Amino acid sequence: MVYKAIKGLVQYGLNTGLITEVDAIYARNQILDVMGMDEYQEPEGEGFEGGLEEILKVLMDHAHETGVLKDDSVVYRDLFDTKLMNCLMPRPSEVEREFWELYKVSPEKATDWYYKLSQDSDYIRRYRIVKDMKWTTDTRYGTLDITVNLSKPEKDPKAIAAAKLAKQSGYPKCQLCMENVGYAGRANHPARNNHRIIPVTINDSQWGFQYSPYVYYNEHCIVFNGQHIPMKIDKAAFRKLFDFIKQFPHYFLGSNADLPIVGGSILSHDHFQGGHYTFAMAKAAMEKHFTYKGFEDVEAGIVFWPMSVLRLRAEDAGRLIELGDVVLNAWRGYTDEAAFVFAETEGEPHNTITPIARKVGDMYELDLVLRNNITTEEFPLGVYHPHQELHHIKKENIGLIEVMGLAVLPSRLKTELAELGTYIIEGRDIRSNETLEKHADWVDGFLPKYKEKGIAVTAENVESILQEEVGYVFARVLEDAGVYKCDEAGREAFGRFLRSVGFSEC
Repeated sequence: MVYKAIKGLVQYGLNTGLITEVDAIYARNQILDVMGMDEYQEPEGEGFEGGLEEILKVLMDHAHETGVLKDDSVVYRDLFDTKLMNCLMPRPSEVEREFWELYKVSPEKATDWYYKLSQDSDYIRRYRIVKDMKWTTDTRYGTLDITVNLSKPEKDPKAIAAAKLAKQSGYPKCQLCMENVGYAGRANHPARNNHRIIPVTINDSQWGFQYSPYVYYNEHCIVFNGQHIPMKIDKAAFRKLFDFIKQFPHYFLGSNADLPIVGGSILSHDHFQGGHYTFAMAKAAMEKHFTYKGFEDVEAGIVFWPMSVLRLRAEDAGRLIELGDVVLNAWRGYTDEAAFVFAETEGEPHNTITPIARKVGDMYELDLVLRNNITTEEFPLGVYHPHQELHHIKKENIGLIEVMGLAVLPSRLKTELAELGTYIIEGRDIRSNETLEKHADWVDGFLPKYKEKGIAVTAENVESILQEEVGYVFARVLEDAGVYKCDEAGREAFGRFLRSVGFSEC
């Protein structure tokens, strides 16, 4: 069986184009080396039945039985199967050369090829991504995307213990560093043997372009600084965003904010996230339009969105960079006690921006999402953060992806929602279940709505009802995270800030 699996993995490499017939024997011998084997017999009969996941499972089971794979857990299996996949991988220089050759045809051709490579190489594990729960919910703000993340494997206790005992390494400094290419990994750092990065020039400096291994949307990419330096939102950051967009106009690119709570990402390494996807926020219309003296060529307006978004549009991206910098500098130092906006308290800064850049037709757009990370005794995790009554669904920070309208929810919800559905249908006491009791008030709040509409909650519709209600909770999460609310008082306060910057309402 192991010989069939080895042959199957080589055939997989041939079928996907990772290797050619010339490479087949070499690839097989590399696999044998990783497996600790020095013999091979060509198997008789049909080839291996099953996909890549099954092939790797057979190989890892055999490696464990022979003592080559000493620890049989998801962390160590991931380290081992990544070594196996590297046996099929081209060198980084070959990947870079092919990418830029295809780029001459079109940027889209290049990214299509690179995205396929990132999946075929198992760097993006397709068979895990498909396990993620995904649905959409229509709200007053548009159609929100909801995901329950199941593709990121949870570490087993043995691996957690090993990671704690392991010597703290400064190499690579983090998971976004260039040094990850080809790195074998360890208990507290994922294997990257099969990882390849595309070098790109951004703002006259060396950056890297790669895909996220946990793609939350189509072609979810990461663009990161070649140097391990902290994130900073400034005029240079706006310039970097548009430098990338000009090279890859079919992608959007945005940044998490550069302060804790509203950052939601690795703040220690300067990076952006983007992709080939249109989020609900990008589709949302501007509801109030403004002009700025000297920038009459720039269309500006407040976007109808639960977060506080100022959209700037122009044919010249340079104009957006200049005006965006004006807004950023003004917001950094802006205080409006009546709206509970404080630039700083006791020397700690609170105001920053989540920027998103894109090209739509002949126009460039820059969305500036106003963020504030102030905390109080009532809201110790953040005033502009999901409030406590929503923590049963979403407690984590609201980062760039959520800002744009895609919820990334914890894996616990898969089992909790399924069990909750059973309790609702059977009329059982939700508060009697220690795991589910946190959802009880929420269920009590929405069930009467269906009774009033004459809709019976049944085994056939309870899952879709729960999913829709989770979507509504996410809309409330975004409302909580918005500095200025989508009501008359919120819009007046938002306008007050813009007028203080120098904008005039059209």
